[in-house]
Amino acid sequence: MRDLSAIVKAYDVRGVVPDEFDEDVAHAVGAAFVGLTGADRIVTAHDMRESSVPLCEAFAAGATGQGADVVEAGLGSTDLLYFASGSLGLPGAMFTASHNPAKYNGIKLCRAGAAPVGQDSGLRQIRVLAERGVPAHDGPPGRTQRRDLLGDYAAYLRGLVDLSRIRPLSVVVDAGNGMAGYTVPAVLGEEKLPALPLAIVPMYFELDGSFPNHEANPLDPDNLVDLQAKVREVGADIGIAFDGDADRCFVVDERGDPVSPSAVTALVATRELAKEPGATVIHNLITSKAVPEVVREHGGTPVRTRVGHSFIKEEMVRTGAVFGGEHSAHYYFRQFWRADTGMLAAMHVLAALGGQGRPLSELTAAFTRYVASGEVNSTVPDQAGRLAAVERVFAARDGGTAIDHLDGLTVALPDGSWFNLRPSNTEPLLRLNVEAPDRPRMAALRDQVLALVRAEH
Repeated sequence: MRDLSAIVKAYDVRGVVPDEFDEDVAHAVGAAFVGLTGADRIVTAHDMRESSVPLCEAFAAGATGQGADVVEAGLGSTDLLYFASGSLGLPGAMFTASHNPAKYNGIKLCRAGAAPVGQDSGLRQIRVLAERGVPAHDGPPGRTQRRDLLGDYAAYLRGLVDLSRIRPLSVVVDAGNGMAGYTVPAVLGEEKLPALPLAIVPMYFELDGSFPNHEANPLDPDNLVDLQAKVREVGADIGIAFDGDADRCFVVDERGDPVSPSAVTALVATRELAKEPGATVIHNLITSKAVPEVVREHGGTPVRTRVGHSFIKEEMVRTGAVFGGEHSAHYYFRQFWRADTGMLAAMHVLAALGGQGRPLSELTAAFTRYVASGEVNSTVPDQAGRLAAVERVFAARDGGTAIDHLDGLTVALPDGSWFNLRPSNTEPLLRLNVEAPDRPRMAALRDQVLALVRAEH
């Protein structure tokens, strides 16, 4: 087996098909996954990409060749796979490249109970096993069993958030030709369960891994334009966009304006804290300052982590946190095996909106307290040198400036502004996030830091 270092990332396997990632690789990873976990039974699911079925089948062949049985859930979102892993108590494999373009595919792996598999929790060992080749299994091969879990998944989510008694809402959903086109009708519609007081206006629900309308990456504002226009056109109460594997959701209000994922994190946190007063809520260090403020105001304990789902999940286990949110629109729930699910986050927003009479823009105003830059990337060969140069400038300021290194460099200024500058794990980039009490101060601080990062040297 060839060197897999280019496609075994921090949290998953991902690469261009077939140049980097093909059925031979999937077969080897399937065998290695069984070798790592020692499982006698695993569960798989896949997205709608053309390459997903053959890759998933090759992975299953590798696993059954090692004596493990495979439960094939078939089409599904990533959080449906987490549901399968959690509810069945099995290690799982999801075939998807999430929001990446059509030429990519990949595998997200988890242990039983949807526990993450990343570089430091098994992915490195899987790569070594796959490259070396797993010794032949001395025994009968495993068997595959097809099992449709969509209805069970929908019923489980409906049991966590009751939408049956909310006021009627008009909801535009942009599935981006991704897996939300499969799961939304089951969870929010009446394909599997009784109808809810939701009038769903579907956009791009046709499953198409070539993404003919726009990339399935709502983090890019360009990919929200169609949703925003449709919300305004039909006078909807809310718009929701999902990424390709539907594990993230993005929200726009009745005016078509995006609602920050930090505001969604704060809103959902208040709902979870109402059910469990005093609970812990996790947030990563680039979410808005409003998140820990709101958590404290509602009697909870905020805990700050590095960026990345493995850190969020580790802290949720350590602290027993009820909920966690990231500014990338990943939302994690203790009731969902501490895994991320865009659908459950969307249901919480719908419940909050439909449980009172104000429009979404007014409901979320209390959680939108500061002005953020969004993530600004700079190509920098000498990341460490530029980080040190920026720190020197801000460390030399007179009192009141706080500096920490939890993830890259975070600087908090006396006027309430702050920024985080951190290196990419995979590219020669520095990623900058800035937040301030108003737009002029945000822009000034952003421009000052960028000038230091991009200075000729």
